[in-house]
Amino acid sequence: MSEARVNFEYCDQLVDKFEKVIKNPIRSEKKDPIYYTGVDLGTACVVIAVLDENFEPVAGAYRWASVVRDGMVVDYVGALHLVREMKEELEEKLGVDELIYAAAAIPPGTENVDGGVVANVVRGAGFEVSNVLDEPTAANQVLKIRDGAVVDIGGGTTGISIIEDGEVVYIDDEPTGGTHFSLVLAGAYKMPFEEAEVYKRDEKNHREIFPVMGPVIDKCATIIRGQIEGRSVDSICLVGGTACLTGIEGAIEKRLGIPVYKPKNPMFVTPLGIALSCKQEIMY
Repeated sequence: MSEARVNFEYCDQLVDKFEKVIKNPIRSEKKDPIYYTGVDLGTACVVIAVLDENFEPVAGAYRWASVVRDGMVVDYVGALHLVREMKEELEEKLGVDELIYAAAAIPPGTENVDGGVVANVVRGAGFEVSNVLDEPTAANQVLKIRDGAVVDIGGGTTGISIIEDGEVVYIDDEPTGGTHFSLVLAGAYKMPFEEAEVYKRDEKNHREIFPVMGPVIDKCATIIRGQIEGRSVDSICLVGGTACLTGIEGAIEKRLGIPVYKPKNPMFVTPLGIALSCKQEIMY
């Protein structure tokens, strides 16, 4: 328990710094500053995090978008233009000619299906791709969990990394995420899907809509149970935009019977982990 608290303290501090530099980027006084960039091409939101040479957040941006569905890029051109616009915006805010290197992440197990597409989007936007890794493993670059599971509940999928002695020993990913929460909410409230997406994001509505989300939370818990079955997992950490739903960690813990935690703002953990995984070299 104490290890989780220590790791969460570092995670929450890093996320807090990132939230601040989204609003107020920090320009370097150096002539040729070094930056590490992470691009998180999510189903509902695209996030770019920029770290300095000391791996401290200096800038960031996010945009709600629908260029990815169930973990797969469905609007390549739209995704490319969006990432390029965000890149140029961050370059202007940082006062640099170009952000060169970036890492990206994909849902676990999709490297042969969509990993190349994600890398091509990032490359097409003007970055040199230095690393591509799976989302929950990227998140653990921030969480630094040595034993347990990191579950990334994104917009389209629920992915997991199981860690033993600091090493990832198993990854998996299955459809079910924020899109499915919004579909259930749209049906229950008889509102358009886009309205349900916005309504769901507002923390003020979480207590009201939580009972409606029960069946989808059950599905997420069932997915996690299947992924950890037969493995030595005594705690789980939730990240991803959908994990922002107030109380979801307690509901999943009740269904699984093992401790489930989440940091204060799970939405930005994975993008920061991607940026921490960036290198100053071309991947291929």
